[in-house]
Amino acid sequence: MPIESVNDFVIRFANVNGSGSASANLLFARSVMRMGVPIAPRNIFPSNIQGLPTWYEVRVTEAGHLGARGGLDMMVAMNPQTWDKDIASIDPGGYLFYDSSRPIPPSKFRDDIVVLGMPLTDIVNRTYTDPRQRQLFKNIIYVGALAALLDIAIEEVEKLIGEQFKGKDKLIAPNLKALHIGYDYARDHFACPIGLRVRRADRIGDRIFVEGNAAAGLGAVYGGATVCAWYPITPSTSLAEAFETYCKRLRIDPDTGEKRYAIVQAEDELASIGMVVGAAWNGARAFTATSGPGISLMQEFLGLAYFAEIPAVIFDVQRGGPSTGMPTRTQQSDLLIAAYAAHGDTKHVLLFPRDPGEAFEFGALSFDLADRLQTPIFVMLDLDIGMNQHLCSPFAWDDARALDRGKVMTAEELESGRDFGRYLDVDGDGIPFRTYPGTHPTRGSFFTRGSTRDRYARYTEEGAPYVDNMERLLRKFDTAKTLVPPAILARAAKPTRLGVIHYGSTGPSMDEALQILSARGVHVDALRVRGFPFGPEVTDFIAGHDLVFVVEQNRDAQMRTLLMVECGIDPAQLVPVLHFDGTPITARFIAKAIAEKATSIRPPQQREVLS
Repeated sequence: MPIESVNDFVIRFANVNGSGSASANLLFARSVMRMGVPIAPRNIFPSNIQGLPTWYEVRVTEAGHLGARGGLDMMVAMNPQTWDKDIASIDPGGYLFYDSSRPIPPSKFRDDIVVLGMPLTDIVNRTYTDPRQRQLFKNIIYVGALAALLDIAIEEVEKLIGEQFKGKDKLIAPNLKALHIGYDYARDHFACPIGLRVRRADRIGDRIFVEGNAAAGLGAVYGGATVCAWYPITPSTSLAEAFETYCKRLRIDPDTGEKRYAIVQAEDELASIGMVVGAAWNGARAFTATSGPGISLMQEFLGLAYFAEIPAVIFDVQRGGPSTGMPTRTQQSDLLIAAYAAHGDTKHVLLFPRDPGEAFEFGALSFDLADRLQTPIFVMLDLDIGMNQHLCSPFAWDDARALDRGKVMTAEELESGRDFGRYLDVDGDGIPFRTYPGTHPTRGSFFTRGSTRDRYARYTEEGAPYVDNMERLLRKFDTAKTLVPPAILARAAKPTRLGVIHYGSTGPSMDEALQILSARGVHVDALRVRGFPFGPEVTDFIAGHDLVFVVEQNRDAQMRTLLMVECGIDPAQLVPVLHFDGTPITARFIAKAIAEKATSIRPPQQREVLS
């Protein structure tokens, strides 16, 4: 039977990279939002410029499930290279929309799906003579056909086209013509609408539609950042570009027109983090944006910043690795390299935002933490958050909020004769006072070096001062537990001894998976970790459950490893649930994996409730 669903389905577009389909697919996605229905789109694209397959998936979700669901209700198959894979991915009863200009053998179809063929190539060849116009308007024609098939109000699509080409008015009429060619053909040749429908709703509210990298870049502006040193690398490049865009609006002196920021594209990642460390040592709030390979190259300077205690912020937009890996696919694969970056005994603070809203919030917070703790702070984004657009609440900011610069000794304090030791812990929290260069003409100066020193920054290779310093750095790391965002607990509807820990972009799919499991009688308490080092709420949660599933998007269970190493947890108590094929983790995958693992691990007499 054909699938029938209103405001709850997944549609995927299979295209060729460089064909101009991206703007048309986004036009479709935005038209659904104009109907008042939430969407969760995801772009799966190759790492070359042109010619390889690309997919764009739109989840239509009036219920507000913004994570990837899994499964596919409709495929718009525009790439012959991926035909077999695309057809196989459709759920039974789903729909196939394709270009029927050329005959395709019956063996290439499936009996359990609904086939909708439209001669798109023939239509554009009859209508247009320019090859580029044929390709571009072919995309708009299929958007028009989908509007008819899915019952999307055509006037909403028309308005979007008008907005998209505002200022280029001569392009509006041709695009509207192409839109109606597709719309009219579908209404004349198919029974419209099909079983999948978009019905007007009012579920968007005041939410915004934004990429995570753009949100993080704006967060850096609000967090007081004035220096960005970076080297281009997928998928973090757009974060630095967004920062520059916002700085041009918000960091220009209105009276003089002077820039109040510095953005430097360095010759490589090592140079970029060196510039960040130098700027931060001088008192600026500075950051870099990179991905896993960049973190690998930054190790020496990260060790210097940790040991010399210099604030720095690193936005790590994670991708598939190791080595070049999968530059345009998502993973959570940099936890261990970020947590222990540099040689020797180092531990770095990590933040785990789940969406653009927290990318903005944590992006701003990271600079306060870096100054407060005088250490590098990693904001652990990933490609799914960074390079996809998400619906989220408008960003909130308290204009009365002041920047927290931490322990900085002023000229007045130095003049009063207050004892200043650059690495002197005066109150037991492990954090010493520092001074900005030039604070006082004769007092408060110190040597900054990567070699060992005593509490007053005097060079020494004696063991006792070194041990004293390293133990103080551990005390500072303990202090960080009280400053990072605490983990968030979601209790199951019924008491349970099963728990799950998750973090970052896994959150939206995890929320839905918990609902699926609950409907099946599998009740699981959930804890979303938002920062490292782990607070006591994390160890308390694990202690309160017999089994804790750790859901993450990497092969080697890196969060599970951190929990075992840092919290002393018995490995048998932490059950890994791992997804690492480069696509965003789905609710169906999580629910299935937890249900199967819970059933296989529990004693036979306890399995009935999980079936």
